[in-house]
Amino acid sequence: MNSSPQDTYTIGVDFGTESGRALIVRTRDGFEVASAVTPYPHGVLDHALPTGERLASDWALQHPLDYLHVLQDAVPHALAESGVRPEQVVGIGIDFTACTMLPTTLDGTPLCLLPQYQREPHAWVKLWKHHAAQGQADRINDLARVRGEPWVARYGGKQSSEWFLAKSLQILEEAPDVYRQADRLIEAADWVVWQLTGVETRNACTAGYKAIHQDGTFPSRDFLGALHPDFADLVDDKMKRDLSPLGGLAGRLTAEAAAWTGLLPGTAVAVANVDAHVTAPAAGVTQSGRMVAVMGTSTCHVMIGDDLRDVPGMCGVVDGGILSGKYGYEAGQSGVGDIFAWFVGHGVPPSEHEAARAAGLTLHEHLSREASRQRPGEHGLLALDWLSGNRSVLVDADLSGLIVGLTLATRPADIYRALIEATAFGTRTIIDAFETSGVKVRELVIAGGLTRNDLLLRVYADVTNRPLTLIRSALGPALGSAIHAAVAAGVYRNVEEAACVMGGVRDEVIRPDAEAALVYDELYEEYTRLHDLFGRGGLDVMRRLRRTARHQKEVGREPVSTS
Repeated sequence: MNSSPQDTYTIGVDFGTESGRALIVRTRDGFEVASAVTPYPHGVLDHALPTGERLASDWALQHPLDYLHVLQDAVPHALAESGVRPEQVVGIGIDFTACTMLPTTLDGTPLCLLPQYQREPHAWVKLWKHHAAQGQADRINDLARVRGEPWVARYGGKQSSEWFLAKSLQILEEAPDVYRQADRLIEAADWVVWQLTGVETRNACTAGYKAIHQDGTFPSRDFLGALHPDFADLVDDKMKRDLSPLGGLAGRLTAEAAAWTGLLPGTAVAVANVDAHVTAPAAGVTQSGRMVAVMGTSTCHVMIGDDLRDVPGMCGVVDGGILSGKYGYEAGQSGVGDIFAWFVGHGVPPSEHEAARAAGLTLHEHLSREASRQRPGEHGLLALDWLSGNRSVLVDADLSGLIVGLTLATRPADIYRALIEATAFGTRTIIDAFETSGVKVRELVIAGGLTRNDLLLRVYADVTNRPLTLIRSALGPALGSAIHAAVAAGVYRNVEEAACVMGGVRDEVIRPDAEAALVYDELYEEYTRLHDLFGRGGLDVMRRLRRTARHQKEVGREPVSTS
């Protein structure tokens, strides 16, 4: 490492779905010195609590102490590997999946850590992909439409079951004692910053995109009370109205947090952020026209805009949601990498496992290699990418997957490629919604773990018929958090200035193939027909099947009478 004793560094910690990553970055040029990854000991709790209580369908929880474990493990390991001295680290920033939220006491103690609530699912962290609040989301949407709430259009016309209000209302209605005892309902991102600094803050990003903070205010007390009388005082009793701007200083490391991380007490801690939104500066994206797609287990699409536009099905548009003084747009797909992992884990026969081992490849690499030998449309399949529901543009967690065209000649590589294409068609649907609404998308910037899949990148370029550039960093969210930490520490005046120095993309540009793009134009028309037929009310079979499945699972949990 070419460094001088005068160099300063920041640390970005990215809290993902399965693990946390710590990255040490040199502030003068964005050079990534060292990193470390720590898996969450408890992972995703989607079947049972650590105490053994079974969870219902569509639940996804986490253990809050897993987040502190990342700070105690990944940060010291990255620091030791880097050779950077603690006094050279001027700031630390974090980002998180969102909406990931939890109930706590007034001093920040998670309710799930209290003996009386350890067996109560609603006392635990609700992960972003907790979809069991769909009923509450439906009621929020219905009431907002009836009342003509002005913020509805800012969220594409619908609230998601993944977001803060739906999850909070679910706690109130299904576990009223937990709701009453919760002095705070808070995003996990803000909770971790609270543990680092001893100061409770609320970041403008999650408040805007996940808790409906628009034009300086949250939904009215009257609106919340119409959902449930005890919900009226949600904001004043269990949240905070004053928000902290992105890139701001949330506080400084306490002595306890310094001991966890190996850093010095008093080190600057940046205001928390969301993993996707913080990635835009990491890619050097500070202007309009460039859509950043952060591709991992799910995909989040973010854009910066100079003007305010209403985009049907978007997750939200927030003033200052990505950069101060500009509008930040968000859309997304609930399942992408999760879909490929599902197929590889459950749909591939032993013969393909053996072929992969013989070639010295992982199953993903083997299937990608086989699928890349096909021409677009050659496998005769078309899929809908809704195995984890639809986030944009339909905003419906009760939708599910579909594959059309299966025959006895269909092989695993065919299905694998069709699923990749389906996610690309989903991204094109989002792009079309933005462009139709006057938000131009000239280029896609790809970030996240799926940048390593060459087949996926080629398909996305051809399906969207747009050039793709790749973020320079393999740890985009962590780099983005380090950029925000540099601003919070005063190294740079603002996020744009820091992004120009510390962020950026690779020189490589993946350009669409004209012939393949024409074929995908035809297939996209067919995808759109299926999309609208199953997603816009033509056929309601997916939702009915989900209701039947949930009912039968609940019946199966009931004790069988022996009398």
